[in-house]
Amino acid sequence: MKHTSAALRNLPYRWQAFFAVAFPLVTMVMSINITVLVLPVIARDFGVTLKEVSWVVIGFSLTTTALLLPMGRLSDLIGRRRVMLLGMALFSGGTLLCAFAETLAVLNFGRVLTGVGAAMAQGVGTAIVVSVFPPEQRGKGIGYYTTAVAVGQAAGPALAGFLLEQYRWPSLFVALTIPALLGLVWGFLILDDERIGSFQSDANGFDWVGAGLSSLAIVVFILAINNPFPFAQAWMLSAGIPAGLLLLLGFICWERQTSSPLLNLQLFLVREFRYAVAIRVFGFMSRSGSVLLLPVFLLSIRGLREGVIGLLMLAAAIGSAVGAQSSGRLSDRYGPRRFMILGLGLAIFSALLISRFEVDTPLPVLAFVLFFNGAAMATWSTPNQVMIMNATPKTHFGTVGALVNLTRNTGNVIGQATVSAGITAMMVWQGFDLPLSQVGKSSDSLAAFLNGWQVSYLVIIVFVLLALLGTIICRMPSPHPTRR
Repeated sequence: MKHTSAALRNLPYRWQAFFAVAFPLVTMVMSINITVLVLPVIARDFGVTLKEVSWVVIGFSLTTTALLLPMGRLSDLIGRRRVMLLGMALFSGGTLLCAFAETLAVLNFGRVLTGVGAAMAQGVGTAIVVSVFPPEQRGKGIGYYTTAVAVGQAAGPALAGFLLEQYRWPSLFVALTIPALLGLVWGFLILDDERIGSFQSDANGFDWVGAGLSSLAIVVFILAINNPFPFAQAWMLSAGIPAGLLLLLGFICWERQTSSPLLNLQLFLVREFRYAVAIRVFGFMSRSGSVLLLPVFLLSIRGLREGVIGLLMLAAAIGSAVGAQSSGRLSDRYGPRRFMILGLGLAIFSALLISRFEVDTPLPVLAFVLFFNGAAMATWSTPNQVMIMNATPKTHFGTVGALVNLTRNTGNVIGQATVSAGITAMMVWQGFDLPLSQVGKSSDSLAAFLNGWQVSYLVIIVFVLLALLGTIICRMPSPHPTRR
């Protein structure tokens, strides 16, 4: 214990601060995966439908995504330490409330509270990492930060599987509260505003109007695309998309004329910044296949046990960690663009491989391809984040760090909705109008699903091609863009 304490004290400050933001990130990613896994159990305990209990996930996702940008900007104004610690406190309190929730309403409220905390912590996490690492090691820092996401993705299903075999579902939230509180204490002891780059903004005040418009636009868009309500999808799209566009237009008009904008739109005049943001959206639209379709294929088509699926997802997480570490470090030395091209090229190849999955594809092949896919995604996404932050002035690190997370979430939502609609349309066209969870019940529906599966992955490849095209068009100004 004495040697461990001495080793921690001897760590350079950048690593002490890194663990103060990476540890909470691991916990938050674990909470997302765990909650999705236990939804059927929660629905059974509360006697509600899966559609009703899905608000446990929707409430968290909506809250986090809608508040990312405002919380990132708030950290630029009042200090990153304060926002980070308050976020972890809210996340810990909300998670503990979920553990003792006796009604679905209380559970939903607890998840909304954790969503507010997650938005605060994630909105400031990237800014802290790029501030404590020197510019020539920025890719290394972001690579490790991306690895923290992979660790959370791998640990979540493993923890859920172990605890659910021994205890009831509230034990999962109790278990999550422990590392959340430890992260809060560590951040309180370590984070120092002066050393993590706080208070560099010269803005006069917080843009409440911009925050309201951006949050409303995001909520309307997500609800219109995912439609958790008992309304026709066509009605939701025809009403929600125009409303969201009007709110977005209002946000842009307001940001252009206000003296203290939530998001400085002048940043989009920088060529590499606007291209990198667009590339990130298209790139994460392509990730929708791994998030949405693969679990359906592995569970409903292959009939694999949850433990086996968890191991396959672990292979993808390990690949993500390897890709993030390698591309992050190499981006510091050679610049991010070439590794974005490499990663997107590998992502196209891996999507082609996944599209050829069959009901008898050997498990080792599945594991290798998922490892390869995870590595490809991280190989392009880590340098992409480096490119965005390198094009950002220090005074806007908080806002743009939040924008990085927002573009990821937006790409995921749009991609999942597009792919889900595509595969459902293909199945309906072939005479099968049934939920995705029921597609493996007959050989005919299985064939229809696999046809839709291949078409959906062609759509995913188009998303990656658009991201790759943007990367090729975008030229970096120098071979060492991190030296600002």
